[in-house]
Amino acid sequence: MPSSGGSPPAVEVTDLVKRYPASTTAAVDGLSFTVAPGEIFGLLGPNGAGKSTTIGILTTRLRASAGRALVGGVDVVGDPVAARAQLAVVPQHNNLDRSLTPRQNLVYHAAYHGVGRAVRNARADALLDRFGLTDRADKRIEAYSGGMAQRLMIARALIHEPAVLFLDEPTNGLDPQSRRLIWSRIRELRGRGVTVVLTTHQMNAAAALVDRVGIVEHGRLLTLDKPGNLVRGLAGRSILDLTVTPAALDEPDELLRALSEVSGVRKGERLAAAPPPGAGAANLRSGLGLGGGAGFGAGAPAAALAALARRERAVATLAPDPGGRQRVRIRLHLATDPATVLGPALTILTTRSATLTDVHIAEPSLEDVFIGLTGRDPR
Repeated sequence: MPSSGGSPPAVEVTDLVKRYPASTTAAVDGLSFTVAPGEIFGLLGPNGAGKSTTIGILTTRLRASAGRALVGGVDVVGDPVAARAQLAVVPQHNNLDRSLTPRQNLVYHAAYHGVGRAVRNARADALLDRFGLTDRADKRIEAYSGGMAQRLMIARALIHEPAVLFLDEPTNGLDPQSRRLIWSRIRELRGRGVTVVLTTHQMNAAAALVDRVGIVEHGRLLTLDKPGNLVRGLAGRSILDLTVTPAALDEPDELLRALSEVSGVRKGERLAAAPPPGAGAANLRSGLGLGGGAGFGAGAPAAALAALARRERAVATLAPDPGGRQRVRIRLHLATDPATVLGPALTILTTRSATLTDVHIAEPSLEDVFIGLTGRDPR
């Protein structure tokens, strides 16, 4: 979502570069993007992609090697003191002052930013209530759980009413209740006009929360758009996973190539492992008309899958391969309803004497986009 109404961007990054002396490659390598006022912007990428370094530069903790970065219209290199007045940051790790009570953490932080006594006390009370911490506002921080500490750090970051809030993995390792509360409070910030820039590995939460997302790898921006646009444009309309056992003389890559050429398939790929077995396998096996593994008709399976395609997810687990041959999992990214693809796909499997042992249909997600762009290998 670009700036609207003539308002300048809340965050503006232009050709940003960061090189560390001991490294032969740049941690941030020509990164450019803007974030509009009041926007929730997700900066996603694998470990080591340059996200935290970028946040470090934008929050004045690190100095860029080249390029330009503005926060609230202030150059973070040219005037870091003025830039810090525009922003707040919540790091991954707890950096609360353990010698102070939770309330004192808030009040002293506000005083550091020049907030008057009466105003900072009133804001502290309001934030403690908003984040469910009033009852423990004057307890020792050592008694706080991880979720409570994270909520307190966000409250502390907001007490001087920054224009831009940076959140680095704000819900990492938290229980579901704390995650839900934090995501809810972040949504409220949009309504208050606060700009939020966050990094997270929780793709589903990011997709539901952010206005736009940028995916970075090796310090470079791979793509930037609304989550829905990225999913539709890069992952397809739906996903069809087939776990099959190729015939003895058939090559898995050749089977993949044949399935990828079916009308309605945008692309195909081989995955490392089969998905877990689903419930209701016997009923679904019967509904697909697959019987004991005899030839598949093109019409009946497609008709049966039409109903399943209307569900968010459908899993069919069939009989294991009796011969002990190696199974492969093939994922097909579809541009159409999976029911129209399954029939032709089953015809190909029958023709090539392949055994189908699992069918899995799902809607694509932001995680599919992320994996497709950055790869499946762990970092």
